[in-house]
Amino acid sequence: MAKRSSLFIRIVEGKNLPAKDITGSSDPYCIVKVDNEPIIRTATVWKTLCPFWGEEYQVHLPPTFHAVAFYIMDEDALSRDDVIGKVCLTRDTLAAHPKGFSGWAHLTEVDPDEEVQGEIHLRLEVVPGTPAGRLRCSVLEARDLAPKDRNGASDPFVRVRYNGRTQETSIVKKSCYPRWNETFEFDLEEGAAGSLCVEAWDWDLVSRNDFLGKVVFNVQRLWAAQQEEGWFRLQPDQSKSRRGEGSLGSLQLEVRLRDETVLPSGCYQPLVQLLCREVKLGTQGPGKLIPLIEETTSTECRQEVATNLLKLFLGQGLAKDFLDLLFQLELGRTSEANTLFRSNSLASKSMESFLKVVGMRYLHGVLGPIIDRVFEEKKYVELDPSKVEVKDVGCSGLHRPQTEAEVLEQSAQTLRIHLGALLSALSRSVRACPAVVRATFRQLFRRVRERFPGAQHEAVQNVGNMDTPASRAKEAWMEPLQPTVRQGVAQLKDFITKLVDIEEKEELDLQRTLSLQAPPVKEGPLFIHRTKGKGPLMSSFKKLHFSLTTEALSFAKTPGSKKSALIKLANIRAAEKVEEKSFGSSHVMQVIYEDDAGKPQTVYLQCKCVNELNQWLSALRKVSISNPGLLGSYHPGVFRGDKWSCCHQKDKSDLGCDKTRSRVTLQEWNDPLDHDLEAQLICRHLLGVEAALREKHRELSAGTEAGSVHTGPGEAPEDALAQLLQVLQDLQEAHRSGPASLPPSEPHRPGPLQT
Repeated sequence: MAKRSSLFIRIVEGKNLPAKDITGSSDPYCIVKVDNEPIIRTATVWKTLCPFWGEEYQVHLPPTFHAVAFYIMDEDALSRDDVIGKVCLTRDTLAAHPKGFSGWAHLTEVDPDEEVQGEIHLRLEVVPGTPAGRLRCSVLEARDLAPKDRNGASDPFVRVRYNGRTQETSIVKKSCYPRWNETFEFDLEEGAAGSLCVEAWDWDLVSRNDFLGKVVFNVQRLWAAQQEEGWFRLQPDQSKSRRGEGSLGSLQLEVRLRDETVLPSGCYQPLVQLLCREVKLGTQGPGKLIPLIEETTSTECRQEVATNLLKLFLGQGLAKDFLDLLFQLELGRTSEANTLFRSNSLASKSMESFLKVVGMRYLHGVLGPIIDRVFEEKKYVELDPSKVEVKDVGCSGLHRPQTEAEVLEQSAQTLRIHLGALLSALSRSVRACPAVVRATFRQLFRRVRERFPGAQHEAVQNVGNMDTPASRAKEAWMEPLQPTVRQGVAQLKDFITKLVDIEEKEELDLQRTLSLQAPPVKEGPLFIHRTKGKGPLMSSFKKLHFSLTTEALSFAKTPGSKKSALIKLANIRAAEKVEEKSFGSSHVMQVIYEDDAGKPQTVYLQCKCVNELNQWLSALRKVSISNPGLLGSYHPGVFRGDKWSCCHQKDKSDLGCDKTRSRVTLQEWNDPLDHDLEAQLICRHLLGVEAALREKHRELSAGTEAGSVHTGPGEAPEDALAQLLQVLQDLQEAHRSGPASLPPSEPHRPGPLQT
């Protein structure tokens, strides 16, 4: 068994934010942190106190994470960005909302004494003696402390307090990964009463010391245990009063935590085989399990179930057969061709998921360059006269503010150019469309033609209702785009016709050709840091175009030039972030690997933003997850001169002062299918509707006993349903009896202990 946790996050909008700029407005964006680790940054919404983002993300995490926090920031061009406020949701809070947290949350003040992070390694012992013995506290080391100084580090020391006495460790300069190995002793009170407080602080020469976190121990518990050792998570000081709720505005969020215990692959084989058999037999199948699943699935979770089924059958090579079965079911209950896929059916939801999962890479390749160009140009566009802001446009070539009419005309022209480019690119991309999409569309076309032979041309509906009298009357100011829209509708109808007109042999040849072309997992420009002498130089880097495939991480001078392999995929041992102070940037990652001679090497790559950094880390971690010899720890700094910049150790081969985060990844559209997880999600859903399935089985069995005769091939429908119920019962029993395996602890350090 394996435990997996994931977070679905939707950052919707903010309202009533305080003004941070002299203009009386703000330029807000949101940073998402999981256990103080920045994972996501939204776009900046300029000049508003009520921003709308509507951005969605999914993050895979270890089951041991503690909290997710949303920081609303105000972007400043000339100074450090201002913190407006935050919303923090603990793991316990999310676990208490099985359907997810959804709604508005008040922003709270960001108190430096609460912005703590990291863990401290302690050994606590009770030493027998008179009259009550002695309490010995060994402060060994700490990791991932909050950087409080401008150099991106801290000068930490530890203060240990018990029974009115205080003792302190030495100060470790410029490190968030200090090692002390110092021991303190205290005389115990009679009866071992009171508490032991261990506090971490950042020393400052001029200003007051900064609080880094604390751990409090019950001495009576220590007396009973006699000895405890481990990594303890630093806790904030929450004794201060807060500002009034709502004074910093609110944030609308949707956050859903999902914990799954995934069984070994073999456990799911009976379920997968049973569902695959039903799909292969189609509407003639004995059990008709797919219609039963649709019948017992509520509207609110139908999209999720459709996506899980679609991914499962994609992994089995049966996506086309699955969709064809749904097409037939949909057509059987549809009376008019132009109402197909308009309902909230399993067919419509599965088709939507199919196009997203299979067609997203195709759309990125065809439309991506045009959309990137739109964003790069950053042209002001507004067709609604009631919303035109002339001041946002600047001056025309005559050095005077543009009139409203000029703004509207320029906006219409810009939109015509962009819309025309998008439609033309799509209409020319028939051969780039994935073969499985073309085959599925052709099969749908055939089924529709069989069901509605006299309305075959009506089956190609108006594209998005863009060219109807109702749409023109609703928003009259869209009229300037109508010629382009009408031309686009004709282009798309021609595109769909060509899409379904491919010959079978031609499709097979195309599919074979495409299967030989392994598309990159991720690619794009990065800065590579060069090394010289005993360590990397602070400002020595070069911009290159990198490409990550299932074989290697390669680079080239330009996207079109010949690539040179940098790292073989099988040789990667870890992909992690680098401390900001190492290169003066918080967007640097390191890839630790072995060269052909088996020697450990490290390459440092700089990204342009936190999103790009986490996307690359996620991609590297996912493609190397099965590599042997993955590291459990690493150095977040660099080895410069004669020591590591993070923990100041002088041994270059030291195992590392921080734990790796290989299980933290982002869910993306081009992720490989996880067959076991999809089977588990389907299993979980079916167990949730097991009562309805059993009731259906009783109805079918009663019908057979009353004299109904089964004339189809194979066993009766109730027999297939009985098999499904038995499979679900076996899976439920496997979950109850099998021990869940937690993430392995680091081999060279004690595992974390809960205080």
